Amino acid sequence: MRRARKVWAIAGLLALAAGLVGCGALVPAETTVAARLAALPDRQLPLDGPVEIRWNDHLVPWIEAGSDGDLAFALGLVHGHLRGAQIALLRLVSRGRLSEAAGPFATDIDHALRILDFGRAAPEVVRRWPEETRTFVARFVEGLNHSVRHGPRPPEAGLLGLDREPYSAEDLVAIGRLAGTDINWLGYFSLLAQRGRPEFARLWQRTLAAGSGAGEPGGPPQAALLGDILRGTSRSGSNSMAVAAGRSASGGALMASDPHLGLNLPNLWLVAGMRSPSYHAVGMMVPGLPFLAIGRSPHISWGGTNLRAAASDLFDVSRLPPEQFRTEEVKIRRRLWTTATRTVRTTPLGPVVTDSPLVPAQPGPLALRWVGHEPTDEITALLRASRARDVAEFRDAFAGFGVSPQNMLVVDSGGSIAHLYAATLPDRMGFPADGPVLDGTDPAATRPWSRLRDARDFPFTRDPPGGTLASANDRPPDDAGPIGYFFSDGDRVARLRERLAALPRIAPADLAAIQADTVAPKAARLAAGLLARLDALPGGAPAPVFLAPLRGWNGDYAVGARAPVVLEFLLGRLVPAVQREGSAGGDAGNPRGAESGWNFLTSFALADLDAVPAGRREAILRDAVAEAAPLARPFPGWGDVHQLRAAHWLVNLPVIGERFFIAGRWPVGGSRETPMKTSHGLVEGPHHASFGSMARHVSDMADPDANWFTLFGGQDGWIGSAAYADQIPLWRDRRSIRVPLRPETVAAEFGRVTRLRPIGR
Repeated sequence: MRRARKVWAIAGLLALAAGLVGCGALVPAETTVAARLAALPDRQLPLDGPVEIRWNDHLVPWIEAGSDGDLAFALGLVHGHLRGAQIALLRLVSRGRLSEAAGPFATDIDHALRILDFGRAAPEVVRRWPEETRTFVARFVEGLNHSVRHGPRPPEAGLLGLDREPYSAEDLVAIGRLAGTDINWLGYFSLLAQRGRPEFARLWQRTLAAGSGAGEPGGPPQAALLGDILRGTSRSGSNSMAVAAGRSASGGALMASDPHLGLNLPNLWLVAGMRSPSYHAVGMMVPGLPFLAIGRSPHISWGGTNLRAAASDLFDVSRLPPEQFRTEEVKIRRRLWTTATRTVRTTPLGPVVTDSPLVPAQPGPLALRWVGHEPTDEITALLRASRARDVAEFRDAFAGFGVSPQNMLVVDSGGSIAHLYAATLPDRMGFPADGPVLDGTDPAATRPWSRLRDARDFPFTRDPPGGTLASANDRPPDDAGPIGYFFSDGDRVARLRERLAALPRIAPADLAAIQADTVAPKAARLAAGLLARLDALPGGAPAPVFLAPLRGWNGDYAVGARAPVVLEFLLGRLVPAVQREGSAGGDAGNPRGAESGWNFLTSFALADLDAVPAGRREAILRDAVAEAAPLARPFPGWGDVHQLRAAHWLVNLPVIGERFFIAGRWPVGGSRETPMKTSHGLVEGPHHASFGSMARHVSDMADPDANWFTLFGGQDGWIGSAAYADQIPLWRDRRSIRVPLRPETVAAEFGRVTRLRPIGR
């Protein structure tokens, strides 16, 4: 985040120069829930009939509509009212228009985004929609645009120069494609920075063995911000658990999901309930998109985790004939500055990504072939999934679903549970052995893209013998075929399965407790391995008092635990030293470089240490302990060094951001691969987690009202609203908000009522 602050420096100065119109965001007025509801446009609306929206005190809406079209309109209206500025920013990013808010420093970011072109397939996607989807989305857009035109202007609007620009269906597809970013890109770009070096072949083999991307892309600060944008807005992590009726304490199947995304405010989820002739469900929605991505109906409950499938390939197109390159000059409007012109080239194998200065330079041009540039249909899939009546119908709904590839877990009212792969992928036979770049003139390399596989072609697991399923971005089994390169190291899913297996009967409270689990089993094994090597030094381990908390540690990154402080400061000194010895194959000048990710540490850290000559190994170990001990001394517990910061994304503005946009900081448990994920890199001192567990959902099919949700933050994106960050105490205390399905329960618990009135009534 330090780099991101530097990146935003010019943007902040330009935004401040925009004048006093931006002050609403800097010094927001405190706004009650009642005032926020009173500001919602509710009269003279293009509806077929009245629509009732019930709200609880956290501004969670429950919409009752007499037609599906009116439901869609009301959903769009609510999204625009609660998250108008957030949706506007998502559109700017998805369309490569960030410079219109941030000024000239974002020019290279916009150029990269125009090359990636999240909206490329949108016209064809819209053209192919079935009528039911076309109508529903059109009405959602109509409601969203009514909020834009007639609702209050968000506090950030002046600061960012946002106007009342209407949305189109194509905009929604582009936002959806942004949320479906292929997380492999950051791994690819990091590898490209190493490609051509003598040690690249070894790095690639170790990358395949570790199953992880190789660090962060290098380059200018804009590259870091682009990485933050892609990582923070895409569904790149998550945990999900499903429990069959036979293992449930209530006799009904259970579902639990907690997505892992950026830990900024407003949250990248919005909770809603809804009922119309075709829809009756509650769950979490992406702001600006008209479907439930995670949720519960009377018949099913579902969740998902990123499959981390390789939905993209890089192709060397240097030998393609010139006529296969299409060149376009794009105009990038820049706030308070002149318009810039940049070149975007595309080929039959995708856009030329190396034309962006934020992508590491290569000997020849590389094109990116991405499933997201194909006319797959995620909106229809998820609308139909929410109407499914059992796990079989749910699976059928995902035919044609493309990005981002997901592990979908589902349970139904009959007690069944299932796991499916919701993805569209090229029909590969395998992956290259020598690097991620394929030859664009080799028919064997391009042929897999002539046939795309979807959910109907992948394995489907239903009602496994143990009665539980768990997913945490782990590597798929071999029978799934060639899926991808980069997966979780397996720590989270192993811990989820361990916790589930230990319970003869499982209740919703058990799933909620597992979601808050802070144990990383491989951290315990890594600590034990380091202790063994330290104990083997002549005279035994140095600094025995410092190292004592590691002895017998189970890998728990609890907020008050001392052992993770010792381990992480020790790794922070040890890993760069081993890299400098050259045994890790990384960039000796970059301690956070090619092989500092958790997968690499758990796969290779001890072996790389052992490969150092004995004399040097002893010196490295002793020096690491000697340097780490005084650094760790001021921090008695993990939460003293590892913190959770609740901050609006405008916190990245220099000076003013820190002052005006932080809602609070708290000690937090968890780590990179604990079930309650609070991610971080090598530890050099106090830091805050910027990515991880940021929403929770648990449902029990035995009771239509047994559905609980919590957001890190709140429902309302309006800075100063009483519902802007009101769920943080719930999130920290592991409490949740019940969002029921029964109308009588909704009426009893959602006591605030808004009635949307049609024109003339």
